[in-house]
Amino acid sequence: MFGLGTAINAAAIVLGGLLGIFFGGFFSPRLRDALSKACGLSVIFIGAAGALKGMFFVENGRLQYGGDFLIIICLSLGALLGEWMGVEEVFERLGDWLKKKTHSTGDGRFMEGFLSASFTVCIGAMAIVGALNDGLYGDLSVLVTKSILDFIIIMIMAASLGKGAIFSAVPVAILQGSVTALALLIKPVMTQTALLYLSVVGNILIFCVGLNLTFGKKIKVANWLPALPLAVLCAFLPFDLF
Repeated sequence: MFGLGTAINAAAIVLGGLLGIFFGGFFSPRLRDALSKACGLSVIFIGAAGALKGMFFVENGRLQYGGDFLIIICLSLGALLGEWMGVEEVFERLGDWLKKKTHSTGDGRFMEGFLSASFTVCIGAMAIVGALNDGLYGDLSVLVTKSILDFIIIMIMAASLGKGAIFSAVPVAILQGSVTALALLIKPVMTQTALLYLSVVGNILIFCVGLNLTFGKKIKVANWLPALPLAVLCAFLPFDLF
């Protein structure tokens, strides 16, 4: 079935969110705040581990390190483009629309839950690779694995941040569904180098989501999203950024 992997992923997010809301209802505000901080720290380490995994490699029997220029170029230009385009405002309008449609105007953490959860489950390389495999080969294995991880992450986020986290299923369905539908066109662009660059930059953005969850919103992560397509474009430069 076309797009089945994305459907499974979105359903896992909704189910995890509903369970998180149910169990979170038993927690006091103090416990929810502690859980939010724990979730933030977990996301920080998930992002850091993913980025470092791509930046460190073994060559000639020695541990090597790279990616400095890639990170500087993509994050700097990405932040400038995102601020100029007002990317975060687009996400906030979508969040506001969902907030009104779900009669959640009294939920002060709806937007935080929606944005934090959306960025955490949307901007990893697994979303792109899994959607490509689904569209090209009908291979659901990557998206099923991602669904299990997202189920756990969103359950924890929903318990601490509320039902806004559940609606991260919407951008996941749009992003992964679009990649699956356009798989034949996208495949030539997503080379191994492009996926490596995307993974490093994407995981740094996930790290930033964790910082916001743990220490309060310091970074407008949505405005840094243009760094992701820039990372893919950098893979086709005539020189290596690693």
